[in-house]
Amino acid sequence: MAETVIPACFYRVSVKALVLDKEDRFLLVQEENGKWELPGGGLDFGESPQEGLIREIWEEMSLRVTKVDLQPSYFFPCTNPHGQHIVNVVYKTELEHLQFKPSKECVALGFFNSKSALALEDYYLNVKVFAGIYDS
Repeated sequence: MAETVIPACFYRVSVKALVLDKEDRFLLVQEENGKWELPGGGLDFGESPQEGLIREIWEEMSLRVTKVDLQPSYFFPCTNPHGQHIVNVVYKTELEHLQFKPSKECVALGFFNSKSALALEDYYLNVKVFAGIYDS
């Protein structure tokens, strides 16, 4: 079987949920390793971004999505912890409730503004980039 060659301009697509509270603070999830992250994850081949978000949020938190915008609110590149180039596509998303089932990818939830997110002890790079561009 031939090895797949990935072009230099390749980015892994990560769909992220922008879940807001009444004060326009955004939801972050804390993973088992202590790091904070935007909810969501890698888009699988053949999925729409909305399908990917619904799947990821169910897999990570066992929460039902009630709405995902058709168009993204934010789009930004960065690298993941493995040094892989990713592009984060962030969609406004609404959830049925916040009573999540803990998993390795979600042990806690919290709402943050940009300043309070950057004051967290440990977070992934995409949280830092998002906090820098978020306009509440």
